[in-house]
Amino acid sequence: MQLFSIPAGFLKLDGGAMFGIVPRRMWSKLNPPDENNMCTWAMRNLLVQTGKRNILIDTGVGNKQDDKFRAHFEPSGEGMLFDSLQKSGFDRTDITDVFLTHLHFDHCGGALWRNDAGEIEPAFPNAVYWTNKTHFDWAMNPNMREKASFLKENFLPLYQSGRLQFLPENHISELAPGFSYRLYYGHTEAMMAPILNTPTATVIYCADSLPSQWHIGMPYVMAYDIRPLVSLQEKAQILEDAAENGHILMFEHDPIAECARVKKSEDGKIVLHQTGALKELLGH
Repeated sequence: MQLFSIPAGFLKLDGGAMFGIVPRRMWSKLNPPDENNMCTWAMRNLLVQTGKRNILIDTGVGNKQDDKFRAHFEPSGEGMLFDSLQKSGFDRTDITDVFLTHLHFDHCGGALWRNDAGEIEPAFPNAVYWTNKTHFDWAMNPNMREKASFLKENFLPLYQSGRLQFLPENHISELAPGFSYRLYYGHTEAMMAPILNTPTATVIYCADSLPSQWHIGMPYVMAYDIRPLVSLQEKAQILEDAAENGHILMFEHDPIAECARVKKSEDGKIVLHQTGALKELLGH
């Protein structure tokens, strides 16, 4: 198994929403906001090469959103997803699977893209796209809290064409040898977070359970989460396992750190131990 970090650009999200109950005077020192209280966040995907499969985890926001969307979220780096794949030696036609952790627009928007002729088509023409039925049904009938995050134009055409398929919903399931995933329910219903067993370390692609290094502290839970107390429990388990077993945590939204390791401090708290690029922490 080989892993490749695939940056897909940046967008801006409200700092208060990203840091929840943590006061602005504290989080603003971590990721300084602009005059509109918006902070810059990464969209960092991951390519997993295992056997004959090239599995892309998440796709960023894409290039097909309207001017109103762009004015609010200010996405940048429209072509970065394809450029990042090419820099790692891959073309979009090489992707066999697209694993969507969940169907919020900043995770699945790039699954479909607007081509040079202005037509919307699958960004990865040879790929099977993966979600699970519970989450798909949730996205198709969104609650008022999440409605603005589930844009059906990002995933419904894939389902209608038969390209979007459903994975098993066991607590831990496997997509491919060495590629398992765990279901989480704090951020949204049945989000899937990959667990990747490489020859040198286990990598946890945290998705929105731990969007950045700054969310390692227990009070730092996003206001976007539908069940924040469940998020706390899920995050605590991720961090406990990572500290005990030396897992690498990969951050999808951290604008600075790709990955980190954590450790237990003398007083028993789990704290940041090391940050760095994925290849660096894997020892490549």
